Amino acid sequence: MLDDVRAQFPILSETAHGRPLVFLDSAASAQKPECVIEAMGHAARHCYANIHRGLYDMSERTTQAYEAVRDDVARFLNAADRREIVFTKNSTEGLNLLAHSLGNQLKPGQAVLISALEHHANIVPWLMLRERLGIELRVAPLNAAGDIDLTAYEDLLRDGRVALVSVTHMSNVLGTITPAKRLVELAHHYGAKIILDGSQSIVHRKVDVQVLGADFFVFTGHKLYGPTGVGILWGKLPLLEEMPPFLGGGDMIRSVSFKAATWADAPHKFEAGTPAILEVLGLGAAIRFVEGIGAERIETHERELVAYAQERLEGLEGVRIMGRPVERGGVFSFQVEGAHPHDLAVLLDQQGIAIRAGQHCAEPLMHELGVQATARASFAIYTTCDDIDALAHGIERTRSLLA
Repeated sequence: MLDDVRAQFPILSETAHGRPLVFLDSAASAQKPECVIEAMGHAARHCYANIHRGLYDMSERTTQAYEAVRDDVARFLNAADRREIVFTKNSTEGLNLLAHSLGNQLKPGQAVLISALEHHANIVPWLMLRERLGIELRVAPLNAAGDIDLTAYEDLLRDGRVALVSVTHMSNVLGTITPAKRLVELAHHYGAKIILDGSQSIVHRKVDVQVLGADFFVFTGHKLYGPTGVGILWGKLPLLEEMPPFLGGGDMIRSVSFKAATWADAPHKFEAGTPAILEVLGLGAAIRFVEGIGAERIETHERELVAYAQERLEGLEGVRIMGRPVERGGVFSFQVEGAHPHDLAVLLDQQGIAIRAGQHCAEPLMHELGVQATARASFAIYTTCDDIDALAHGIERTRSLLA
């Protein structure tokens, strides 16, 4: 199965510095299967037109294809209604939309609760909201393993002042898969709405928004084997209907005069301007590709990779893996004794191995871990145990070079 999957990713036949490419940076952006590349190219060559307003055949066909992707996403997430699917540029825009349209309804004295695991995209919008409205920003700490401390999380909710919780479903640094259902239950028990950032989890686990029970869920297309420039905000329809729009312009209006404007219904009131048409079509192809493999096969492959990588990296002298959460997705941050993460990444690149190094857009988490930066290896459906072996050998060679 794995060979067949890898064969669908043209870039995996490329070389880096004359060596076979070992790509271990999928948490930043995954590679694209041929079906995604072809879907976008075919539309650009044969059926490109602006959507929703054209009365000619090509526009109508492109509109139908575009809106069919909304149905694909609704099916993929098990949304109750296709109108719950809002197209965004990425998770960051989805979270900013919520901080503006939902967060602006908060009042001084109310609080937003996040966790110490968060990506900057789930920190900065709430800091900006605090500056605008004077709300309180609370942060749930981690335990020693790198999981959210559930006792502390509940304690932060107890006074009833938290109106909104926004937490990651899977950490892009530690790979921690958070206990989303329990986080949702506690938030709702104390009267808060809850957002889940699914930027990483959407790739590694089956996501059923009905089962999770959250109020909002965001993810980005380029991590799910799709193109950049397209993401998804899912929200419960009654909440979306109550929220004001985020951006103003074409497609999000019902009527406009020089005195006032009225808004289209959800989801269109959140989709101002000409959208990322080709990118949405590419996302639809990516979703159908993932569905064709199947969530169960993806999760089985992931668990095998995580277990193998844990054992392999722990067996290397001088390697420190960051965190040991109860459940980890395919993301490992680590440090190598005697090698700065940036130097390690450069020297591994010379061996054809692509990893990430730095703060991973999670500077507060770095401070929490007591480090300036880490190296990070992250997996996808096309990652193999041979890739992990190559990483292990590369680390050993790098240590010998720097000794």
